[in-house]
Amino acid sequence: MSTAITFARYGAPDVLTLSPAEVPQPGPGQVRIRVRAVAVNLIDVKIRSGHMDGIFPITLPMVPGWDVAGVVDAVGENAPASIGDEVFGVASTGGYHQYALLGRPVPKPEALSWPVAAALVTVGEAAFRGLSHLGVKAGQTVLIHGAAGSVGTIAVQLAVARGATVIGTAAPGDLDRVTALGAAAVGYGDGWADRVRAIAPDGVDAVFDTSGAGVLADSVDLAGDAARVITIADESAARHGVRFTGADPADRYPEALPELAGLAATGHLVVPIWRSYPLAEAARAHADLEAGRNQGKIVLLP
Repeated sequence: MSTAITFARYGAPDVLTLSPAEVPQPGPGQVRIRVRAVAVNLIDVKIRSGHMDGIFPITLPMVPGWDVAGVVDAVGENAPASIGDEVFGVASTGGYHQYALLGRPVPKPEALSWPVAAALVTVGEAAFRGLSHLGVKAGQTVLIHGAAGSVGTIAVQLAVARGATVIGTAAPGDLDRVTALGAAAVGYGDGWADRVRAIAPDGVDAVFDTSGAGVLADSVDLAGDAARVITIADESAARHGVRFTGADPADRYPEALPELAGLAATGHLVVPIWRSYPLAEAARAHADLEAGRNQGKIVLLP
């Protein structure tokens, strides 16, 4: 037996409890890892609270979490890694657990810490996906909403590295952080679109919304075409003719993870870790994330 965080009903963070759990067994093409770190993501909070009920079906009780990093300790037939390998990726079973199964383990560079490896999975792929769908390239001007958030921070760095001019929207207290990433920082709130136009009077080539803050109508106006705007966070996207990405697994870019890991391991990509908690303090981690107290990723250490 091992231990895991589970919840048996929807509710506030305190529905998360540390419980005895079976050790999962790897099937064909899978590896089992002893989890060293698991990231806490906003989707975990939305599922636990019931916000995704009817959208994301689950079976209760549930072990939440997907983004894990750890050491392979068992392998199934034709597994893509060996016992002792250090890997990370998307768990096939709940990640808030001492053990997890992976179908597509990604080798973890030695220089990459366990918390950063776990933290990189969902937000790194989302940032890479958004920029790739938009076709962001050198010489373009791209507007990134939520530029100080976990996805936005990575998207800004990747866009700057591609040679794009980046404008990032953020809360007033986060503007210096956005500037430090190489973007022109613009504050949220009334008049944000005019502030963007002051920097880019001819508009922008693309808009990546990671915030879901009701910015799509003005974003389409700035880009001149709804096809040049994409969101991972605004459920009203269809009303504006904007593409929502992330709901369809076939839409994702898991092949981006080795590249992102290499960039992070060599210092060319910074993935901010705000705080790490023991697995038993998952409820505290959820409460912090729900309240927006974090500036960077939260990671649990089983």
